[in-house]
Amino acid sequence: MTALSDRDLPRFFQEADAASAKAQTATLRATQLRLVGVVAAAIGGVFTLTLLGVDVWAWVALIGFMVALAAELYLALATPERHWYQARAGAESTKTLSWRFAVGADPFFLELSVADADALFRRRITQVARQVNEAVQLPKGDASAPSDAMMELRVASLDVKRAIYLRDRTEKQRDWYTDKAKHNRLRATLWRVSLIVAEIVAVTLAAGRVFAGWDIDAAGILAALIGAGAAWLAVKQHSTLRAAYALTAAELEKQMISIRSASAESWAQSVADAEEAISREHTTWLASRGEVNEEVGYG
Repeated sequence: MTALSDRDLPRFFQEADAASAKAQTATLRATQLRLVGVVAAAIGGVFTLTLLGVDVWAWVALIGFMVALAAELYLALATPERHWYQARAGAESTKTLSWRFAVGADPFFLELSVADADALFRRRITQVARQVNEAVQLPKGDASAPSDAMMELRVASLDVKRAIYLRDRTEKQRDWYTDKAKHNRLRATLWRVSLIVAEIVAVTLAAGRVFAGWDIDAAGILAALIGAGAAWLAVKQHSTLRAAYALTAAELEKQMISIRSASAESWAQSVADAEEAISREHTTWLASRGEVNEEVGYG
């Protein structure tokens, strides 16, 4: 036994992970279209250009509003955002259950027989699938069964379990959270600077009209741009995610110390603590979007 990757997790994880990525893409693209439509409508409302008896900019404003309305209706009726969150919860629940099973953590203790642990795992995965079935369906076949790689790791020695769990789970997750924290810190800074620059330009133009008699009326456009930027920040939540990812990375770093020194008696609890740290981040992520489903458990 040399590794346990996402490819070795149950088929339901692959389905939920793919469904989450698809719904996330749909949500972000629809949100972008809505914001672009609003900004285009604002630009069209400021200018006037008549060609062959047609007000071109009036059409730009109309099309912009229509695009924004279509995107808004799609988000409201198709609910891709909700499907994104549910599928993500299903994928992460399956992942933590799979790792708990593979290394013998609560509730899949190594004292359980292979048959009992296998049956319990299938029940837990089926339960998760039932709780998120609005977003992703449990595929037909043996989609809730532990994989051969998971079974192989479960019967491996403690030293093998420790090495693979540290490298393929905790270290990989810690590095992912660390990288994402840096990425979101940079994005948050760039967006904040951009919004501040736009607001300074807006104040300058408004002051020029009031005090210098400038004949420039771009306040509506700038207001729409600033509003769109603020709305996009609310969707992406860079600052919130930066803090959450940095905290989880730090918690995992501490848990890795415990895992490295865990005895056979304390092993199950050490793994459970590390999995709880990861699960808390996902629960916080869902809560920040108002989509906590208390029925979906991470282990």
